[in-house]
Amino acid sequence: MEYFASIIDLRLLYTLNFLAVVREKDVCWEYAEKLDGNKVRCKFCLRVLNGGISRLKHHLSRLPSKGVNPCNKVRDDVTDRVRAIISSKEDVKETSSVKKQKIAEVRAPGNMSASSKISTLETPSPVTKVFPAALSIAASTLSDQENVERSIALFFFENKLDFSVARSSSYQAMIDAVGKFGPGLIAPSVETLKTTWLKRIKSEVSLQSKDAEKEWATTGCTIIADTWTDNKSKALINFLVSSPSRTFFHKSVDASSYFKTTKCLADLFDSVIQDIGPENVVQIIMDSSFNHTGISNHILQNYGTIFVSPCASQCLNLILEEFSRVDWVNRCILQAQTLSKFLYNNVSMLDLMKKFTGGQELIRTGITKSVSSFLSLQSILKQRSRLKHMFNSPEYSTNSSYANKPQSISCIAIVEDNLFWRAVEECVAISEPFLKVLREVSGGKPAVGSIYELMTRAKESIRTYYIMDESKSKTFLDIVDRQWRDQLHSPLHSAGAFLNPSIQYNPEVKFLVSIKEDFFNVLEKLLPTPELRRDITNQICTFNRAKGMFACNLAMEARDTVSPGLWWEQFGDSAPVLQRVAIRILSQVCSTFTFERHWSTFQQIHTEKRNKIDKETLNDVVYINYNLKLARQMKTMSVESDPIQFDDIDMTSEWVEESENPSPTQWLDRFGSALDGGDLNTRQFSAAMFGNDPIFGL
Repeated sequence: MEYFASIIDLRLLYTLNFLAVVREKDVCWEYAEKLDGNKVRCKFCLRVLNGGISRLKHHLSRLPSKGVNPCNKVRDDVTDRVRAIISSKEDVKETSSVKKQKIAEVRAPGNMSASSKISTLETPSPVTKVFPAALSIAASTLSDQENVERSIALFFFENKLDFSVARSSSYQAMIDAVGKFGPGLIAPSVETLKTTWLKRIKSEVSLQSKDAEKEWATTGCTIIADTWTDNKSKALINFLVSSPSRTFFHKSVDASSYFKTTKCLADLFDSVIQDIGPENVVQIIMDSSFNHTGISNHILQNYGTIFVSPCASQCLNLILEEFSRVDWVNRCILQAQTLSKFLYNNVSMLDLMKKFTGGQELIRTGITKSVSSFLSLQSILKQRSRLKHMFNSPEYSTNSSYANKPQSISCIAIVEDNLFWRAVEECVAISEPFLKVLREVSGGKPAVGSIYELMTRAKESIRTYYIMDESKSKTFLDIVDRQWRDQLHSPLHSAGAFLNPSIQYNPEVKFLVSIKEDFFNVLEKLLPTPELRRDITNQICTFNRAKGMFACNLAMEARDTVSPGLWWEQFGDSAPVLQRVAIRILSQVCSTFTFERHWSTFQQIHTEKRNKIDKETLNDVVYINYNLKLARQMKTMSVESDPIQFDDIDMTSEWVEESENPSPTQWLDRFGSALDGGDLNTRQFSAAMFGNDPIFGL
């Protein structure tokens, strides 16, 4: 007996030692410090836990289980790793229990029904593991389609994903691929995503960008420097490269430590220009955040063939902003906001409004606050008769939940005020021509050759509308001329207008001497040697007088229907040197606004938690994310889409949000970029760069 007892003691001791060794090898020990007894201390929050490594895992997983308080300082990657460990162990336990269940079913009496022997085996999601009772009952009553949708919804909700993710083309492609694979798919781990697939996808995206580089020798390209700043002195600069076939994201730089230092920024721009190749760069567009004069002078002095231009969209937004500051326009906007706030801050009132408008929203969200204001006034004007009908309806007057409110009296007075509607009509009439220009230059298309003509037509619209009111006409035209002279005009715009066939051959347009001077100055810059300029005068005459291929019927018919750059490519062979210059000039964009709407995603990537990952990984994530969105934007861009308007309403805007003590000018006081939180007050460009001529003398 003593012999057997000693054997049992030895086996017990061996087992205990074996378990101790296994526990010591648990990977989660690297996140904890072992203390006396069965206690451990978390290395992240320093909390002491009873129960050993098992309770530590649930502490680090941040899942509300086992009665353990979740760690509030653990890194996200550690949490993902620990959850995977817990999930894998639970899966092993479940598999074992399933096997036992099957054995029991085989040994069960034969009179059991066939249906009772068959059970659906599914791996529960983390959410169902935490709340198994309620969710498993709900899932059991759903169809296969509903079960799939429910699982996807749980994934969105658990990870706080933006619902707009479901609009992504890659989202549906992922679902299709999973469905094609069938059951048993093992999802890639966090580590695999961060290493293997990050490198693979980046390589694929880079190859797509290489295709665009092939056209640079012919069309040239524009470098776009787009800035995002916040109230913590962070300054992030995105560099994009645009050419006719596509725009791609080059890189992102955190310039927070030297954003106000011209020398450091000049060196940064030098490095980007060298990456792209100085011979390929025609133009650099900077937003209003930069010290334009210092950087522009550096680029112009060091690169003889590169131009520096302002962002046309930001300058147009400044025009609309100044329009909104005119007293009677400001008053009209505030009255319209009073109406929209009343309608959007009462659920019953909002339902009633949509009933009368046929489900249409009353307000619109644009790329800036001034754009939102004028788009919303357009929408309100379209709904004028329906709004009047609603406020006069029995459904409104008999409902005490809103008809008896003090704001109701004000809104009824506004809707019945003919002077208000007259002001709305005027606001729409003066803003729509410039919103049209903004759409043209913000769509990502080459617009350097069109902006002169577009601005000319916009000015003429105001002059025609106020043909009987010279005072009002002068007020708005002075705003336009001032912004054009101080902010918007670039020599490339003049050269583009001169080379645009729809303008050059329009008998109603008379070119000013200053425009021709700008055109010749651009030619001298792009053709710096006499050898390059040989015969250029004759070629200009051939183009001006529409001789050679310029005179063929196809060329004449395509003047107003084909893009200027493509027109020169097809019909410019009679002036080969001028053709090469024209294609490079007319192939450029003149705005950054089409790309700024991606800053919200970029800001999410640069959160404090995400910045804990290594810098190289962060840059790769940004590179892939931005380029995929730009590629999708090009594929999904339709004629019906509006580049200056968002699909969703901004529920925090002055058109919806109510304040306790509203100020008459509150909506102006809070003005800022709707996209990047930055300042839209564009600094003046050097007078030496941009001339002082009015637009076509109008």
